[in-house]
Amino acid sequence: MSELRVTQIRSSNGSQASQLATLRSLGLRRIGHSVEVADNPPTRGMLHTVRHLVRVDGEDS
Repeated sequence: MSELRVTQIRSSNGSQASQLATLRSLGLRRIGHSVEVADNPPTRGMLHTVRHLVRVDGEDS
């Protein structure tokens, strides 16, 4: 299965609690922090929730 590289590019200050929880569950802790996550539907949904706070590299679609 392919992986996506996710980088937090904006601060989470002022975000909703669900968005904070999503960032934490993705493994992101601070601006500039990057993690590799599996490319599957649940992860895509999580990325959609915080799409304004992160940059996703390695996606084909």
